[in-house]
Amino acid sequence: MERRNFLKSTATIAAVAATGTSMASGQMTASENEFYEFRIYQLPGGGEKTTLKSYLTGALLPLFQKLGIKLGAFEELDKEEPPKVYTLFVYPSADVYFRLQKEMASNSDYLSAAKSYFELPAAKPVFDRYETFLMEAFDGIPKLKLPEKNRGLFELRTYESYNEDAARRKVAMFNNEELPLFEQVGLHPVFFGKILAGKLMPALMYMVWFKDMDEREANWGKFGGSAEWKTMSGKVIYADTVSKVHKKFLVPTDYSQI
Repeated sequence: MERRNFLKSTATIAAVAATGTSMASGQMTASENEFYEFRIYQLPGGGEKTTLKSYLTGALLPLFQKLGIKLGAFEELDKEEPPKVYTLFVYPSADVYFRLQKEMASNSDYLSAAKSYFELPAAKPVFDRYETFLMEAFDGIPKLKLPEKNRGLFELRTYESYNEDAARRKVAMFNNEELPLFEQVGLHPVFFGKILAGKLMPALMYMVWFKDMDEREANWGKFGGSAEWKTMSGKVIYADTVSKVHKKFLVPTDYSQI
């Protein structure tokens, strides 16, 4: 009996490492996790921010509200040129993502509100291009956590892995051990997503928020100096899971719902 239980426990641990699924998540299925679309708009100049804002708030947001989709919108803290606008579309499920695509081609209210946006001449584009990342929320944080009103700084992180297994093990590390420590030390989670399609694959993306840069520096210091982090980061199962880290500091726009 003891050998049978041991083998069952070993198989469970192996499954967690392979899939990145948290044992604490119970019977949660992928359909219960939110679906994210993160867009990075590359603007040709500063004036286009107003036009993009008008489209997002006047045409897209009413359609989002109909479908239960949230809109996050951010700009770079350091105001690089040419400017970029970062948006997060929070879908209740992947099904809603596909429903939106159909609505955008047929919904008369949306098409009417977006008419002036679509009729802008090619010589004066609102954006040069935009990148899109499609993601499924982690089991350990299946739904976005809205920040407090005093949020002043967002940190967006993308972790590349050298292969698919390393990426799965890093997701498992977050689900099983890192996310509780994030909460404990004040790295306030907004979302954590497994990137399904986008650049830098295989990779994951997440966002945390702070009141300001001082809080950010202090709380990351708590995280890196904690006994919990030193223990988990030394485990063989989590070795070599991240090959490169990308960081970007963002501030919310006045129309962001996040």
